[in-house]
Amino acid sequence: MRLLKTAFHPDVSPSDISPESELSLLVRHAARGIVIRGEKILLLYTQRYHDYSLPGGGIDEGEDEIAGLIRELKEETGAQGVRNVKAFARYDEYRPWYKSDADIIHMISHCYVCDIDEILGDTNFESHEVSNGMTPLWMNIYQAITHNEDVLTKSDKKGLSIERETFMLKVIAEELVGKSN
Repeated sequence: MRLLKTAFHPDVSPSDISPESELSLLVRHAARGIVIRGEKILLLYTQRYHDYSLPGGGIDEGEDEIAGLIRELKEETGAQGVRNVKAFARYDEYRPWYKSDADIIHMISHCYVCDIDEILGDTNFESHEVSNGMTPLWMNIYQAITHNEDVLTKSDKKGLSIERETFMLKVIAEELVGKSN
């Protein structure tokens, strides 16, 4: 899968992840779904951060990327009948980790294009997703990009993932949505 970008949080530098560094690193793989219908894309709106993101999340131990993608899409959006799954791109990021088991997390997001059934079923959000006010919705991709860019420049409550999500939405709009119109 092609690597689109490797991003570093301002508090993490490439030297922090070198073999000489004494900082501990946790590697976490995630699967993220790209479901497009015309200029609309299936996204998650998070009330706490007032942003839009691709549905998806961490791949469980012993789970492959596709199984993780299908599980996450079902849990977060109620997606059913996930099919025609195709690898799109990867986004790597390094950021400080908030738990005691590591200093830095290396998040590897594997993004896949896929189709789903027309009707969404029930979601099965984790407790932190419920408390953050996550909601699945179909959104015009260009409006989502404009909204996230506005949050990036004007909000002090933005989450750590908004830069990744906005970058990915721009690439998706250029490479997938722009070609289908």
